[in-house]
Amino acid sequence: MCGIVGVAGRANAETVLIEGLRRLEYRGYDSAGLGVHCSDGRLRRARAPGKVSALETVMRPEVSGSTGIAHTRWATHGAPTEANAHPHQAGRVCLVHNGIIENYKSLRAELVACGRRFASETDTEVVAQLLDRELDGGADPKAALIATLGRLEGAFALAAIIEGEPGLVLGARRGAPLVAAVGDGASFLASDIMAITGEARSVIYLHEGDAVIVRPAGVEVLNAMGEVVDRPLVPAPASMAMAEKGNHRHFMQKEIYEQPEVVGRTLSAYVNAVSGRVRPREGVDFSKMTRLHIIGCGTASYAGQIAEYWFEGIAGLPVKVDIASEFRYRNPAFLEGDAALFISQSGETADTLEALRLCKAAGIVTIALVNSPHSSMAREADIVAPTLAGPEIGVASTKAFTCQLSALAALVVLAGAQRGRLSAEEQAGHIANLMAVPSLMAAALKVEQAIDRLASELAQASIVLYLGRNEFFPLALEGALKLKEISYIHAEGYAAGELKHGPIALIEDDVAVIVIAPHDALFAKTRSSIQEVRARGARVIAITDRPGADELDGETSAQLLLPRLTGMAAPIVSAVAVQLLAYYVAVHKGTDVDQPRNLAKSVTVE
Repeated sequence: MCGIVGVAGRANAETVLIEGLRRLEYRGYDSAGLGVHCSDGRLRRARAPGKVSALETVMRPEVSGSTGIAHTRWATHGAPTEANAHPHQAGRVCLVHNGIIENYKSLRAELVACGRRFASETDTEVVAQLLDRELDGGADPKAALIATLGRLEGAFALAAIIEGEPGLVLGARRGAPLVAAVGDGASFLASDIMAITGEARSVIYLHEGDAVIVRPAGVEVLNAMGEVVDRPLVPAPASMAMAEKGNHRHFMQKEIYEQPEVVGRTLSAYVNAVSGRVRPREGVDFSKMTRLHIIGCGTASYAGQIAEYWFEGIAGLPVKVDIASEFRYRNPAFLEGDAALFISQSGETADTLEALRLCKAAGIVTIALVNSPHSSMAREADIVAPTLAGPEIGVASTKAFTCQLSALAALVVLAGAQRGRLSAEEQAGHIANLMAVPSLMAAALKVEQAIDRLASELAQASIVLYLGRNEFFPLALEGALKLKEISYIHAEGYAAGELKHGPIALIEDDVAVIVIAPHDALFAKTRSSIQEVRARGARVIAITDRPGADELDGETSAQLLLPRLTGMAAPIVSAVAVQLLAYYVAVHKGTDVDQPRNLAKSVTVE
């Protein structure tokens, strides 16, 4: 993930900023920069592609002061160049930003029409220009920030300094993490508390939609309506290990909450939002493929099964999904024009790696979809398709799974275009659907409290069944896997239409059945399955949307409401509820959420 650090009121703020960026290097990035409100009243920047060490080499003595912001960037809108590196400056404003501004194209066109000139290819510069325009119109910094935030759509965190406003840092978060903190005579902003551990004495974990005014003497927080609110000050973590979790109880919970940001980053690595197209990947030509094998283990395999529906339905490409441990031993038969895509978070999964080697030996084109660009699979595959989830500590995969789905969805659009199955307008429609995912995921996280209440009862269950149709069937399998991984409850996932072919025998009074039931084209079929299990005494929990909830009124024991979802965005966003449900059941059971028994994060032996 990209990193943000800000400081107000600290002598030689640039040293704090550089150290903060160093602590965030593990997240991955391709450029770095900082901006400082200098003692002569001017804003000065230093930016460089590459590592923080490269930034240090371009630092000049005059880039020094007591207030500043810094950033590590992973290129999304625009290549990793100095011009696209953060901070971006527009007039009096210097600004850094994580996430995606979904409506940046229309905002940019509006600003250009007003005579504003842009120096980068990024969506971030739009925010700096908007904020500067508000200031030019006479607004004070707080009013200018609130007005600017009201124009933005998407999931993001940002920090800004303003020329002529020494000792002031503005910040805001919507769907991406940001914390404020106070120390001895100074205050701070950061996307991760790790960046300011040791400097901060007390921390404010900002709520969704909060804006913040940071000054040396303290921090003022505004809610999404622009009203001043009190947010609790809590003691800052005393060690880096504690800081890694921030205000989250477990790494798994933190990683669930990181999804709007990392999914946005993954999508932006594949999509050219300006053109509404997926960027071609060297060596990938879906038009020449007769069949695509998708191979993985566990959660990665379920991501592949969801993508099977997409590749066949949208791109017209036949797909065969295999569990890696079975594929490598069943002596698979290949066709001319076959290609194979291997999914692994670590890129070191033993069975998947051996399956890749089997395909290479057979002369099959191999694609590795991995979260580790220097892994064995990335080195050995013909083509690498990265996911940009960042380090995932919790053994039960969460953000890696949704980043895999996001990358696969982008590849599906590319396949549809290359195979002549999608018009330019249809491609743009799919891209718009996917680029809305980060903000939809942020909205979906609001179901957390309802899930927490429900989980205390569900934790007493001895068996839980998950049902889904179409692409939600593999998501049902993933939900069951998550639950048994971390709560040790026996759980199974089924295609809802298969109930009558055996699984319905498991239904008896008080058996818990979780049904993923968005109000889509198959809703009526899914509703029939709900009625079947309910008639036999099951406690039905529906993961649905408002139209689905209205039709299911009185037919379920509980409903978990998600935003209205369509297209490939639907299973990606729905995964949030499935993950949170497993997480809170495990918490109520008191199991070791991050390191469940008998499991390892990366299975590197057979």
